Amino acid sequence: MEWRRGLRVLLDTHALLWATLSPAALSREAAAIIADESNVVLVSAASAWEVATKVRLGKLPGAAELEKDFLDVMDDAGYTLLPIQAECGLRAGRLISEHRDPFDRMIAAQSLAEDIPVLSADSKLDMLGVRRIW
Repeated sequence: MEWRRGLRVLLDTHALLWATLSPAALSREAAAIIADESNVVLVSAASAWEVATKVRLGKLPGAAELEKDFLDVMDDAGYTLLPIQAECGLRAGRLISEHRDPFDRMIAAQSLAEDIPVLSADSKLDMLGVRRIW
């Protein structure tokens, strides 16, 4: 997908982790979109929830500092936090798909509600009907 300056995108949680902790893991296009200051990079409250949950469960040991300073890191990176609205909760629950991950379902619902693409390497999101850039 070709992108333009002034794009609004929603980071999938793994893209957020890579952008923050190991930028070399990002695709060239994803890195360019994130680096372009004319773009608005959104981070879902679902990603905060997912990072905190997985750090607590020991599934993301390398992200403990990110979790501890999450709001400051988002602010320093210039990302815009996207709260979860009840309408998106309903949409996430109603999405017809075998994809069961609640975090991905919420990010997909927010992407659809905001009519913006998700920056993600996860092709499973495609079954949720989102536009995906990677």
